[in-house]
Amino acid sequence: MRTIDLAQSSLRELNAELHRQTDGANEAQWEILNPRGGHAIAVGIDAPIHVDVRGSVGYYCAGMNKKASVVVHGSAGPGVAENMMSGKVVVKGDASQYAGATGRGGLLVIDGNASSRCGISMKGIDIVVKGNIGHMSAFMAQSGHLVVLGDAGDALGDSIYEAKLFVRGKVKSLGADCIEKEMRSEHHDALKKLLTEAGITNVKSNEFRRYGSARKLYNFNIDNADAY
Repeated sequence: MRTIDLAQSSLRELNAELHRQTDGANEAQWEILNPRGGHAIAVGIDAPIHVDVRGSVGYYCAGMNKKASVVVHGSAGPGVAENMMSGKVVVKGDASQYAGATGRGGLLVIDGNASSRCGISMKGIDIVVKGNIGHMSAFMAQSGHLVVLGDAGDALGDSIYEAKLFVRGKVKSLGADCIEKEMRSEHHDALKKLLTEAGITNVKSNEFRRYGSARKLYNFNIDNADAY
């Protein structure tokens, strides 16, 4: 295992080392000590490596992640896993606002709560939050899945496109064009898969409600998309 102590090395040095890793990297296991709430830790990784961050982090940790598995053994500031492309990011504590923003792929798991705008403008990322989420989550969410085991705040899914939202607890209010939708067999299957990938084995898919777009705000009719 390669260990880098941010009390002794600079963030620039850390990220430069991580960016040198490739698909054939022989340094597959990394440990980062003393993050001390630093910003942009482990951003832009493009290799199938595993990174353990031993402590809480600031803005944009694991942003633009591709292929890597990053585990934050603490809480995360705004924008964790922002614009993630693939791989997996796990936050063992809580996450601040806009977790997983604009994410295009991969899986983000938050063991605690997430603040406002979780999954804003998500474009294919899957997000599982074991606690609660704040207001305006999944705002303009385009595709992917947001799974919430706890409660959701105001204006869930405001101006949503085709992302699928699953909430086990209470929803304070739904945003514009977001409605509750039927849970069909394919949705149960997708949800079960996501729960398993997030390490959740004691929760059943029938405990959730699904929310999505009423398709009233589109500037074209989605049912006639092939005609455009």
